[in-house]
Amino acid sequence: MTDRLVFEPESVTVAPGTTVVWDNVGSVGHSITAYEDEIPEDAEYVASGDFDSEQAARDAYPEGDIGGGEQYEHTFDVEGNYEYFCIPHESAGWSESSKSVRMASRVVAGALPLVPNSAMTMGIATISAMVTVLLLAYFFLKYGDGYGLD
Repeated sequence: MTDRLVFEPESVTVAPGTTVVWDNVGSVGHSITAYEDEIPEDAEYVASGDFDSEQAARDAYPEGDIGGGEQYEHTFDVEGNYEYFCIPHESAGWSESSKSVRMASRVVAGALPLVPNSAMTMGIATISAMVTVLLLAYFFLKYGDGYGLD
């Protein structure tokens, strides 16, 4: 969450049981409030301030406000899409129709962790080096004594 009134990243995919942490890196307070009809039926309601419903979160605001430098975390146990918004900035265009707000944390069962690009590059380089060494060893063993020097 930033002072530019956006959630970054816009969406995230996590495995069931993953805890997602929202950091407010700006100075303006924000909330995490799920649209009640935009979460899975069996899911626990998501709202900073740990409210039980969207209306309770709206009525109690500014309770649940995440101040600058603070964070909120929630563990997603039920698979599905979770759509949420920021209560104080919904009227400023940071609303249901805004892509930056309709951030979906999609919980996908059995999702594999992503391998960072640097680790993948290192793995490919290592395998390439091993193949090169094997090829050189083969050629040295096969042709190593045939230089014609007597």
